[in-house]
Amino acid sequence: MSSIPRRYHITTFGCQMNKADSERMAGILENMGFQFSEDPNQADLILYNTCSIRDNAEHKVYSYLGRQAKRKLQHPNLTLIVAGCVAQQEGEALLRRVPELDMVMGPQHANRLEDLLEQVFAGNQVVATEAVHIMEDITKPRRESQVTAWVNVIYGCNERCTYCIVPSVRGIEQSRTPEAIRAEMEELGRQGYKEVTLLGQNIDAYGRDLPGTTPEGRHLHTLTDLLYFVHDVPGIERIRFATSHPRYFTERLIRACQELPKLCEHFHIPFQSGDNDILKAMARGYTQEKYRRIIDMIRHYMPDASISADAIVGFPGETEEQFENTLKLLEEISFDMLNTAAYSPRPGTPAAVWENQLSEEVKSDRLQRLNHLVSIKAAERSQRYLGRIEEVLVEEQNAKDPTQVMGRTRGNRLTFFTGDINQLKGQLVQVKITESRAFSLSGEAISVPQPALV
Repeated sequence: MSSIPRRYHITTFGCQMNKADSERMAGILENMGFQFSEDPNQADLILYNTCSIRDNAEHKVYSYLGRQAKRKLQHPNLTLIVAGCVAQQEGEALLRRVPELDMVMGPQHANRLEDLLEQVFAGNQVVATEAVHIMEDITKPRRESQVTAWVNVIYGCNERCTYCIVPSVRGIEQSRTPEAIRAEMEELGRQGYKEVTLLGQNIDAYGRDLPGTTPEGRHLHTLTDLLYFVHDVPGIERIRFATSHPRYFTERLIRACQELPKLCEHFHIPFQSGDNDILKAMARGYTQEKYRRIIDMIRHYMPDASISADAIVGFPGETEEQFENTLKLLEEISFDMLNTAAYSPRPGTPAAVWENQLSEEVKSDRLQRLNHLVSIKAAERSQRYLGRIEEVLVEEQNAKDPTQVMGRTRGNRLTFFTGDINQLKGQLVQVKITESRAFSLSGEAISVPQPALV
């Protein structure tokens, strides 16, 4: 390295997570002997750490890049790097658009900056956007149950909700191939598992990152396609999926759930707030009207489907009136189950540094009021099961009453009835519902499967 220190400049777009990445990358560059330059035009290495949540942020990156690409014609030793979300999203397309670039690097590669730069200084143009793969052997979970199992279908999340730290800790969306998912389910079927829940932070995004489109331009791999692909796995009697995002929830997906017998009549679709201004501040990308249309569509195709959701109260700036819009949504939709939380600031998320935080007293008061209404509405919803015969998949003995077993209906209601766990574990039993509570049911088995003759 020459005795004159090389100078670097980093421009950061977007969220706090990007700012944190830029700080890490600046530290790496200084360890390599670079000095910070306030003026990009005095720098020998320029790094744009980009954000793709807003279109105009991308446009800004391209205009900055254009200026430096011109400068590179006069200063061939200038090193130009695009890092972050636009880099991840555009990959090699960025090189085609700006051939003067030396490196395109996704957010998961921030810690590898030194290694990647060594490749650049050796004369290579580098694209580091491949998912830093979560190895399949790491994903083999220790199963808590012998009856029901989780199967991951997509890791990470590309959403940027202002309250949520998940994308920064789980990285970008990374879908497993349909074949790998089906193979895991087949193995579970062979091991005697009866129910699988397909899991993703944002499961409706499944397949967007996998290659291939139809002639009409539709992704070949969507969650709906995956459901058709794995539906007939031998031994698996029930399939669920979670968690859905209202932005990506489609009519085609609802029709598949109606059509495929193993798909349970249960949807978990968080709404987070019943107020449009709060939804906008959360960066959720939909309105409460759009959310209501999704629920109406589900109830049109599957009137009895059970619907659960998540809601946050006390988000920064939430007024009493905005909170009441959440109560109103709950009142009018009647969820079977609602997971509730008072907003709590997560480090590195935008909303955590906003000035308009609410007091703990207000948050806890609103949470209590919401939970009270949740119980009332859930109890009302539970009553529709009274007198009905429901299929229950037996999972465990009732810890409070060893003469009873417990399992779930297809609509995901916890159900208790008298029976022997040794005989019934893993069996689908028809149960007549005799008692309903807000979050559980009790009943009597009307047909008990006989053990298979050996």
